[in-house]
Amino acid sequence: MQSDLHKIIVSPQPLTSDHVKVFLYQILRGLKYLHSARVLHRDIKPGNLLVNSNCCLKICDFGLARIMEPDENVAMTQEVVTQYYRAPEILMGAVHYTSAVDLWSVGCIFAELLSRRILFQASAPVQQYDDDDDDDDDDDDDGDG
Repeated sequence: MQSDLHKIIVSPQPLTSDHVKVFLYQILRGLKYLHSARVLHRDIKPGNLLVNSNCCLKICDFGLARIMEPDENVAMTQEVVTQYYRAPEILMGAVHYTSAVDLWSVGCIFAELLSRRILFQASAPVQQYDDDDDDDDDDDDDGDG
């Protein structure tokens, strides 16, 4: 493979709607295959999508991949997926999640292909809410006290 999708996105070369369609189709077909084998990739991002000169795309870097357990009570780590492509449920601290986390990443990549910039760029991930702080928000808003 000669490049990755990140390098293509940040390059000055034009990306047509046909390029976007071909890339998305291949990503989704690859994920369909992985998910049908009960594999969560958990780090779908442009840098992990290799592309050759014929626009043939391959998913790589399975370092964070995991087999989906039939037992939904098995907790999974929150430290997965590069921050910009991390699904809201993971940002909010979920330890039980599905293949939807990979599909969220694909949606972020789709927007990035169209705009040529990262969709949700932030300096730090959303912090998990502390249950103790929620008690302080129970003040009356009726103005009498």
